Amino acid sequence: MSSAITEEMTAGLPAVTREIEQFVASEGWERPARMFALVDTAELLEAEPGLAEQLNTSSPLTPVEQEELPGNDIGEALAGIAWPERVLGCALVQEIVVLPPEAEQELPPEDDAARNAAAQHPERREARLVAAVLRGGTQTCVLRLRNKDPEVDDGFDGDPEQEEGELVEDSALAPNLLNAMHATFEE
Repeated sequence: MSSAITEEMTAGLPAVTREIEQFVASEGWERPARMFALVDTAELLEAEPGLAEQLNTSSPLTPVEQEELPGNDIGEALAGIAWPERVLGCALVQEIVVLPPEAEQELPPEDDAARNAAAQHPERREARLVAAVLRGGTQTCVLRLRNKDPEVDDGFDGDPEQEEGELVEDSALAPNLLNAMHATFEE
């Protein structure tokens, strides 16, 4: 039996999303996409009291990292996911390339050609996107831009506060991805 999504969980989704970004950032850049199930912290502690020292017990939601996503196509991987009732939400972390709006308009319409053009564009910025959704529609995104300064970004020493660039939060940064994540909860 699953707990219901509370107002506290809905309000806490942005904080959990930032927590996931910090966790992933502690491992540096150039990592594969990762998926996290979001579960009720109180319910998890009831089932596994020994985890209390490892969890943020003040948070209503706990992220649980999942196995590596199959294949290279995130859309296909998400289409194959169906969560059990006890999973109240999910979060996906992926590294992306961000372009200025005017550069995006110049990209070719084909997916592969657009990806190649974006990867080669002189104004591209690498970023880490964390998109999170809850059953019922709540969603949020956190985007961390990678530092462009080679003196700052010449190696990762494990401290994300020193290594990372600007952080942007917006619930609509990746609408297609968020829609695909919501679909993993449809019956």
